[in-house]
Amino acid sequence: MAVNIYVPADSLSIALGADDVAKRIAEKITKKAKQCSSSNFNITRNGTRGLFWLETLVEVEIDGCRVAYGPVRPADVDDSFVEALCSGSDHRLSVGLTEEIPELKCQQRLSFARLGLNDPLDITAYQDCGGFAGLRQAIQYSPQEIVDEVQSSGLRGRGGAAFPTAIKWQTVLDCQADQKYIVCNADEGDSGTFADRLMMEADPFCLIEGMIIAGLAVGADQGFIYLRSEYPRAADQLLSAIAIAIEKNFLGKNILGSGRDFKLQLRIGAEAYICGEETSLLRSLEGKRGMVSAKPPIPAISGLMGQPTIVNNVITLASIPIILAKGGAFYANYGQGRSKGTLAFQLAGNVKRGGLYEFAFGMSLRELLTIAGGCKNGKLHAVQVGGPLGAYLPESLWDTPLDYEAFMAIEAGVGHGGIVLFNDEVDLAQQARFAMEFCAAESCGKCTPCRIGSTRGVEVIDRIIASDSAQENKQQIELLDDLCETMELGSLCAMGGMTVIPVRSALKHFGEDFKVGAK
Repeated sequence: MAVNIYVPADSLSIALGADDVAKRIAEKITKKAKQCSSSNFNITRNGTRGLFWLETLVEVEIDGCRVAYGPVRPADVDDSFVEALCSGSDHRLSVGLTEEIPELKCQQRLSFARLGLNDPLDITAYQDCGGFAGLRQAIQYSPQEIVDEVQSSGLRGRGGAAFPTAIKWQTVLDCQADQKYIVCNADEGDSGTFADRLMMEADPFCLIEGMIIAGLAVGADQGFIYLRSEYPRAADQLLSAIAIAIEKNFLGKNILGSGRDFKLQLRIGAEAYICGEETSLLRSLEGKRGMVSAKPPIPAISGLMGQPTIVNNVITLASIPIILAKGGAFYANYGQGRSKGTLAFQLAGNVKRGGLYEFAFGMSLRELLTIAGGCKNGKLHAVQVGGPLGAYLPESLWDTPLDYEAFMAIEAGVGHGGIVLFNDEVDLAQQARFAMEFCAAESCGKCTPCRIGSTRGVEVIDRIIASDSAQENKQQIELLDDLCETMELGSLCAMGGMTVIPVRSALKHFGEDFKVGAK
């Protein structure tokens, strides 16, 4: 009987030496094959499980169960490790049955249900785990029935804006046009976020399936994935997955004999954060400079090449297959209020057990932080939720439920699900300065409030940090508040409008770092 060993091949694991780990395991097993219960071994390069503190996480399948070891470094792969691995026996790096790891077992994985199970490019294994069941169901539906199923799920855009997905799809479906497009926004630029990358590297067929279903729903036969250039591993995986899907008749002409067509191409961005904004992305996709366009018209009516276009992010589209496979009501049963389904929360920064945690909306931020082990070094002081333009939250707000409306009520946002932890050594005035500096560096430059306001913001915060005068600080803080209001109300897109969120939250909750009480 074959013994199956799994060594992940995502970007993080490779950076930590996973390729060398896999090579050394293969070499050791070959030399010691006679000492093992079986000489028939398969080493599969799977995707990560999202448990970053355990990477490289090596697994072996014993009697249908996966036993895990980690974190494994190349130097750890000695004779004793390989002997333990061959039999699934105890070792200093043992973490027990993979599915029993507490931080994994407690999750509610829907979109990421297949994460780390198999070789991401094994299309047979993808189908064995439920893949393409949603597509097969969608083929049986009319376009309106597909949109209705998405509507009943309550799915909202997972890219940060949280706009109801079905409304966008219905708009494109209702448009009369000879050509429509599906565009995947894979320009994941927020610091501390990596869910899109994990999906593309570890389960690329899920994204592809979601895009095909979107095409069937609105009558589009052409799709584009706009990928940030900093994700070369994801690009390789997507290109291979697209080729395999075409070969197996899931892409291209007459998909699965349905008489429906869908073509999919990968396009690489040019390292511009602003191209995460949909109108900038579309301009870049057309070969133009990535700059924000005024709305209306919205892309759903006049998008790529002036045609009706769906623009959804990776996780939004990757949530579609399970909705079609199990029904909108199944998906809507997770979450609470208007925040339906699950979200992939990504924990980074000064955290003990960083990684991807998929849960239904509704648990508190404090509960999530506890599961992740809290601060790795020092005392947890502030938590930023929603990327570099998200609010800095003090402990008094950590009991807020993780859902869109609850976070809006505290002048914050869930965003793409990125959560970064900061200990008590971090100066929040400097973090507020970073927000303005980030905006100044990444602004497309089209509107004055964003382009100039962010530059002035850096200067004002620098004066606050340098001053020891309470009166001068008070005047500068009033000026900063006015500047934030101008940026919020006058900026053409969310880039300038949301830059004020981390600044205001830092000032409101961590005023001591701005020397508010200086003499």
